[in-house]
Amino acid sequence: MLEYMKLDPIHRRFFHNNITFSMMYAYSENYVLPLSHDEVVHIKGSMIRKMPGDLWQKFANLRAFYGYMWGHPGKKLLFMGGEFGQWSEWNYKESLDWHLLSAPSDPHHAQLLDFISQLNQLYHNEPALSALDNDPAGFSWIDPHDSDNSVISFQRRSKDTDDTLIFISNFTPVPRQSYRLGVPESGIYYELLNSDHTQYGGSGLINAEDMTSEAIPWQSCSHSITLTLSPLATVVLKRRAGSVGKEGPTTKPTTPEKTE
Repeated sequence: MLEYMKLDPIHRRFFHNNITFSMMYAYSENYVLPLSHDEVVHIKGSMIRKMPGDLWQKFANLRAFYGYMWGHPGKKLLFMGGEFGQWSEWNYKESLDWHLLSAPSDPHHAQLLDFISQLNQLYHNEPALSALDNDPAGFSWIDPHDSDNSVISFQRRSKDTDDTLIFISNFTPVPRQSYRLGVPESGIYYELLNSDHTQYGGSGLINAEDMTSEAIPWQSCSHSITLTLSPLATVVLKRRAGSVGKEGPTTKPTTPEKTE
């Protein structure tokens, strides 16, 4: 996954399987997802330095990656310094660069730390992210095949369908307007978290309004919504409990042609 994130987004479409391959063997072992000290020493570069692009894109890439990681099945381990985007590699002889968090001329580090805090709260508050972590019933792809747009989408579930979360990651800097996404149930969906929010240093291209599903089969689902995919961002959606979407004639779900 780190090799994928290092790529210029224009080339990521050719390495889409780097994202999706992990689920081929996910339940043959218990996952731990470590970004350990070994990844940020010996001239490998800190997490933020691994990201391509200008300053804004580097932080956007890292937020999108962390959002995907927190949604992926498995326990999370993030080595110190990665939570606020320390530029320098880890050095056991020195303190972390805490001064970056108070630099008035560069708020990116404090904003990234705020995003990590929100991810941790999401992980703590949403049963879908842990209840069935080692059970195949806790995860399913919505669309793992959209390599042309470098977009992936999947569900995380608990035993209660009202807990279901939808994760969508757009790994390009291109916003996708009116992007149609399959959803597991009829209802009204809202944005629970978006790494592109201005609070975290993003562009602010978020889905502020609720999204009502339609009975238009799409991807692996019998209903679908349209939303805006923020650039270089991970978006988390949830259905409002008890809500109902727009009903209509239902046909066989449409599965996009698989791309390598």
